[in-house]
Amino acid sequence: MIESLRAFGYSLETAIADLIDNSITAGAKNVWLSFNWNGESSTISIKDDGCGMNEEKLVNSMRAGSKNPLEDRDPADLGRFGLGLKTASFSQCRKLTVGSKKKYDKVSIRSWDLDYVNKCGEWRLLNVETNYSGSLFSSLEGMESGTIVLWEQIDRLVKGTNKANPKYENVFYEQIDSVKSHLAMVFHRFLESGENFKIYVNGWPLKPWDPFLRNHPATQQLPKEPLYIFGKKVVVQPYILPHRSKMNDETYDLADGLGGWNRRQGFYIYRNNRIIVTGDWLGLGFRKEDHTKLARISVDIPNSLDNEWKIDVKKSTAKPPTQLREDFKRLARLTIEKATLVYRHRGKASIRKTTEDFVFPWETKSIHEKYFYSINRKHPLVDDVLKNAGDQKGKISAMLRLIEETIPVPLITLNSSEKPDNLPVPFEHVPSEELISVVKEIWDSLKRAGLSTVDAKNRLLNMEPFCDYPEHISSFIEKQKGE
Repeated sequence: MIESLRAFGYSLETAIADLIDNSITAGAKNVWLSFNWNGESSTISIKDDGCGMNEEKLVNSMRAGSKNPLEDRDPADLGRFGLGLKTASFSQCRKLTVGSKKKYDKVSIRSWDLDYVNKCGEWRLLNVETNYSGSLFSSLEGMESGTIVLWEQIDRLVKGTNKANPKYENVFYEQIDSVKSHLAMVFHRFLESGENFKIYVNGWPLKPWDPFLRNHPATQQLPKEPLYIFGKKVVVQPYILPHRSKMNDETYDLADGLGGWNRRQGFYIYRNNRIIVTGDWLGLGFRKEDHTKLARISVDIPNSLDNEWKIDVKKSTAKPPTQLREDFKRLARLTIEKATLVYRHRGKASIRKTTEDFVFPWETKSIHEKYFYSINRKHPLVDDVLKNAGDQKGKISAMLRLIEETIPVPLITLNSSEKPDNLPVPFEHVPSEELISVVKEIWDSLKRAGLSTVDAKNRLLNMEPFCDYPEHISSFIEKQKGE
């Protein structure tokens, strides 16, 4: 059985997150995570300054299934099964040692050694001296209270490695980046609380990662909606993240999180402020597409609904109850629709009343399930050129048809799929004089069509791509008034 506890499917980062749950439940203000390279003798330790445990409680916590998942728990409790400490640890190591100290009590240390259990054929929990592993556990003596978890024989990570080989050492320390990204996401609400809670990884404080870019001015926060099941409240908050053109490179790279933009879209399920699910459409029939990647939705559930949400031991999966599925589909559909508009129109969807007010140079048509792209003949500049083309109208029309029929769609699709956000914004890095020269031709076309100055200005401000350059448009029009 103790060997089977290793097969719960934890990754290194989810296993460590499970242990930090225990630290938070114990009221810790600080958690210190240490990766120590020493080849096959490498170790990982987690220390906190929580309330700690006396000897009796420590021994009980080392038992598998030390909690009944059906028992009523404190609303802030992040555990459920009483398995996390053991299953998370055994998934990564063959020797687990836990030392703890409760206020006004002595330090107690207990250890599970799987090789020893297999050898003796009995569940023998080892009693360990305070000076075990150098000064690691003796450091508890100087603390009011706290707990240290030590992983040794971390075979899943370092089995077969050579201490002297820098390649293995680099692989070991590369794990730190994945762990840091995961913890910054899962516990971002706790870390955002300022001085109340901190995580240190090899001595460096961890910064929170907010999936919703709430501090960015271009992030759209849709109305919050409470849902109820069995008299208990579930709170859903949709967000539309900014278009790439609204972010600098640093913000964009930071916001893609662990796994990239497409992977990070969807629902984020929080249980007591701790993320359980990180970006998933929850089997509701939606796919992770490039044009929906700006849609992210937070969901807050209480731990009293664990059973209804099918929270697993690893606290890494959840499924919405049947009673809420239609509401979740409705909210997902609404968020996706708005996110798609922002993605396709570079963040301008929310500033216009109707799509009819917005002038596009290109049109998309579907005939027999095939897509065709054509130049909008009603675009004011195109319309004006054709009307005043005289005997050149035939040649201009032929040129437009040639351009339409030879658009390199396969190449555009390939480039877009490989690096969808590397496509330039129209007139990006172009001298303002070139932009204004095009604006002037369109302005003259609008005026010749009989539009007033106010109407022509509004038309330009709602025309792609000049809606991205309102300052240039306003400056140009002021000069026209002066002339």
